[in-house]
Amino acid sequence: MTQEEIRLAESEARMKHWKRWGPYLSERAWGTVREDYSPYGNAWESLPHDHARSRAYRWNEDGLAGISDRKQTVCFALALWNERDPILKERLFGLTGNEGNHGEDVKEYYFYLDSTPTHSYMKYLYKYPQSEFPYADLVDENRRRSKGQPEYELMDTGVFNEDRYFDVFVEYAKADVEDILIKITVSNRGPEAAKLRLLPTVWFRNTWSWGEGDAEPRLKQASDSRNPAIVLDHPDSGRRWLYCEGSPELLFTGNDTNVQRLFGVGNRTPYVKDGINDYIVHGAKGAVNPEHFGTKASAHYNLTVGAGETVVVRLRLTKTDLKDQDAFDDFGLAFALRASEADEFYATIIPQELTPDAKNVMRQGFGGMLWSKQFYHYVVKQWLEGDPGNPPPPPERRNGRNHEWPHLYNADVISMPDKWEYPWYAAWDLAFHCIPLALVDSDFAKEQLVLMLREWYMHPNGQIPAYEWAFGDVNPPVHAWAAWRVYKIDKKRKGKADREFLQRVFHKLMLNFTWWVNRKDAAGMNIFQGGFLGLDNIGVFDRSAPLPTGGYLEQSDGTSWMAMYTLNLAAIALELAQEDPAYEDVASKFWEHFIYIARAMSHRGHDGMGLWNEEDGFFYDVLRLPDGSKLPMKIRSMVGLIPLFAVETLEPEMLDRHPGFKRRLEWFVENRPDLTDNIASMTNEGKGARRLLSIADPDQLRDILKYMLDEREFLSPYGIRALSQHHRDNPYTLSVNGMEYRVDYEPGESSTGLFGGNSNWRGPIWFPTNFLLVESLQKFHHYLGEDFKVEFPTGSGKLMTLWEVAGELSRRMSNIFLRDEKGRRPVFGDVEKFQTDPHWRDLVLFHEYFHGDSGAGVGASHQTGWTGVVTKLMQQSGESHTRKKPKSQPSRVVAAD
Repeated sequence: MTQEEIRLAESEARMKHWKRWGPYLSERAWGTVREDYSPYGNAWESLPHDHARSRAYRWNEDGLAGISDRKQTVCFALALWNERDPILKERLFGLTGNEGNHGEDVKEYYFYLDSTPTHSYMKYLYKYPQSEFPYADLVDENRRRSKGQPEYELMDTGVFNEDRYFDVFVEYAKADVEDILIKITVSNRGPEAAKLRLLPTVWFRNTWSWGEGDAEPRLKQASDSRNPAIVLDHPDSGRRWLYCEGSPELLFTGNDTNVQRLFGVGNRTPYVKDGINDYIVHGAKGAVNPEHFGTKASAHYNLTVGAGETVVVRLRLTKTDLKDQDAFDDFGLAFALRASEADEFYATIIPQELTPDAKNVMRQGFGGMLWSKQFYHYVVKQWLEGDPGNPPPPPERRNGRNHEWPHLYNADVISMPDKWEYPWYAAWDLAFHCIPLALVDSDFAKEQLVLMLREWYMHPNGQIPAYEWAFGDVNPPVHAWAAWRVYKIDKKRKGKADREFLQRVFHKLMLNFTWWVNRKDAAGMNIFQGGFLGLDNIGVFDRSAPLPTGGYLEQSDGTSWMAMYTLNLAAIALELAQEDPAYEDVASKFWEHFIYIARAMSHRGHDGMGLWNEEDGFFYDVLRLPDGSKLPMKIRSMVGLIPLFAVETLEPEMLDRHPGFKRRLEWFVENRPDLTDNIASMTNEGKGARRLLSIADPDQLRDILKYMLDEREFLSPYGIRALSQHHRDNPYTLSVNGMEYRVDYEPGESSTGLFGGNSNWRGPIWFPTNFLLVESLQKFHHYLGEDFKVEFPTGSGKLMTLWEVAGELSRRMSNIFLRDEKGRRPVFGDVEKFQTDPHWRDLVLFHEYFHGDSGAGVGASHQTGWTGVVTKLMQQSGESHTRKKPKSQPSRVVAAD
């Protein structure tokens, strides 16, 4: 075992709590639903960026390159000032949903470079301009632009011209569980010396202002320490010291709201949250406590950094009293050891045959996944009712957002989609996060999946909470798939099966499955109308709202997700049946559910029209109108590819191990040919005498793949588009009551305002659905074997097995991030600094989605979350065989420091 694996084992056995501290501080707590106390749910306006420096948060803290303990009692992060900005740089800036021409968007450059699973070593980079940060320019110009224009980015403002910026690297290394070494490295990339105020900051999350009787903790300056130090005393977590190298000025204030500035009311104390900001930026000497105590403190380093020069500042946050010794004597050795142990650990995860460039991409992919953990705190009952001694919430809240989820009590470290743009968990995102997480820390992945099913998360009716903006929205039911995949990855890595985990999730998932059947199959015909389903604007209408036509949609994707769900649950039940035969009955039940759903997709009995269109050879949604008539929505989109996800094979050995299940299966095949004859192949044995369970039979599969693998339709150089390129020249239109609704091919940003307008499923490449397509093709190959070949691309005359097609799709997706023959990364688009500058070109961003034609990153820029599945694809499929290897690239993430 590597040293990191030993730490993981110690953590799992609760011998040593190596995960007590981590990057659990959010990148944004302002503008969130949980901090919104407005009458009508205007979260962005209720606590805007301009308030964030002055207002104590109720639920979570945020900061720059920050860490906290797992209950977020103590926080540490970085503050910076270039002597030009109007405020300290304490947190990342971005546009609100209403300000951005394509929705909310962070306007900063920062990178999660590295992290081990226990956070024994972590590395982060922030690029700080030396000129005044263009806050107003970014807001004004983006507000001026239409949805048809590109976003105005920080790079476009010119603040990085002539390389006049600082690279600020923040690294953490744990000498022990409660002994954290902190190294801040500042490099001036510009042509002249520049000034920088560096303010490492420590503070307590405000738990004392909400009328619940919590004692107020205290920070104070140590009086007898060899190194300058801040003493932290907290009634729950005890005493700590923050030792600071050199001779910084120690500044103290309180983490309390400046109500005078925000609301014109007198402050309880003169020392408030923005006190250090006012002292540094405005020279307000009375803004910090001259007696050197408070609940927020900074070590103020006044630096002048020469052109091309690098300055290092070191700190140590520990529970050990080091007052009689130099806190930094063993710092360098301990830091180097943890960094080398990180290399040792990832050498067991990342295939050695990959190029240095691909290893770098994988390393940053895992780093982004692990940095995106966050302490997430939101107790809906308290939020609805308000806090004792504080102004009561407006009465509208009682019937407003999330009022149907009063049981929900969140106070856990959770994997976030993106800690700035999506600083709240999202159920179906989380399922995909757990796949790459399982490669490095399967225990954490399993904990995350179990957490979403706990009784204080899952609704009493069985629904899994979707996301903070609307817990009651409906996400694709992929939790069972993720649990099954994580179980198998964990079993392979550890050599033993965690059936207790599988049982725990299975019983709760049966409740969720029942909720789906009862709530989303309106006609009881095994055709589902899930609504939103996470695909934002993919349809011609907002699928979460009442349709302008009346009636409802019979959803190809909703029904297919449910078919996939039944197969996932059947597979889990059969695995559990190896030790408890009672699960065979349950497996039979889910297998029968699948048969009914698969049958309904192709044939609706007395209603006639199914979701499969024989003429086109494709699956469509069907609009069911109030008069009973039905209209196929002939949009060639991911909605028609999702039926491929519902596929599993039954191994003959497995069937022999479960005679009860096999007997019922055979009875069903023999006695109900009306249901099974056209459902894939239940009677014809495939490769290895396997049986196939699939919505699409081999003929339908060929028809669908003709579209999917056609470069004029779905197939992009970088994966599978969410909407066929066919609709560029042939938009889908529908006229209703004098209004025209249409779907055009849009490979980049969305031109509609649906769901805030910041996501687009009308042409871009999305990694979660692409990942499932790759897996599905592998499963079909498992049954159909080497003899089943298709053209790749369609019309090329080049035949491939489905396994080879899956590998090619994987490599096309990976190529988004890898340097091409010209040394350019498609993800960077036409941003030259990222493409050519040695201090930028190896810093990889994992976006929410990608341009369908160019592969450029679009949407949230740090959504390593589900885009992190690229690490799994690279691990199993490697790189393109046709790509030339660049001459020299770093073997690990050094990011030009």
